[in-house]
Amino acid sequence: MSTVNIFQAKSTLSKLIERIETGKDEEIVIARHGRPVARLTRLATARPGKRIGVAKGRFEVPDSIDADNAAVARLFHGSRR
Repeated sequence: MSTVNIFQAKSTLSKLIERIETGKDEEIVIARHGRPVARLTRLATARPGKRIGVAKGRFEVPDSIDADNAAVARLFHGSRR
């Protein structure tokens, strides 16, 4: 674990981030007047969720997709007289 003051962190932020990314440091503490106030550490990598459009090109939507809307509505809401 390394400790840097705020001025040094401000002027070398990209280098500090590179040290975290490459694993040279697991954690860098940022201090003000010698007192720790913040911690720079690597984020846990999260797996991305499913994206919209993953089925694109896998099926075709017919032109008459809305032809049975009334029948579907009756199934959901019951028949109305």
